[in-house]
Amino acid sequence: MEIKRLDAHQQFQEERFTKKVLFQADGSIIFTLNFMPGQQLPVHRHPGTQVYVLVVQGGGTMIVDGVETEVRQGDCVRCGGEESFAFSNTGQEPATLYVNLNNIPDERFAREI
Repeated sequence: MEIKRLDAHQQFQEERFTKKVLFQADGSIIFTLNFMPGQQLPVHRHPGTQVYVLVVQGGGTMIVDGVETEVRQGDCVRCGGEESFAFSNTGQEPATLYVNLNNIPDERFAREI
């Protein structure tokens, strides 16, 4: 088992957003993206993966395949890696996204228990 503090990965910079990796193993990576007001993540894709995002703090505008949606603390988002994805902190406070990218290699692990 490995435990890390989320708040230790909520580091902000005035110059640009930050990415802080919490865990990476077996085809998965979990990290935070931290944005000051006005900072944004450019449009990009993660082919072959599933993308899960939890808005931990703040909020902003998430753009998935060109569709803009306002998100705020507590919102959970899933999108496929083939979808184009972007985020902009349109709020007045810092924002943190908790991101999980994974590719389940075997369908047995996708079933509900």
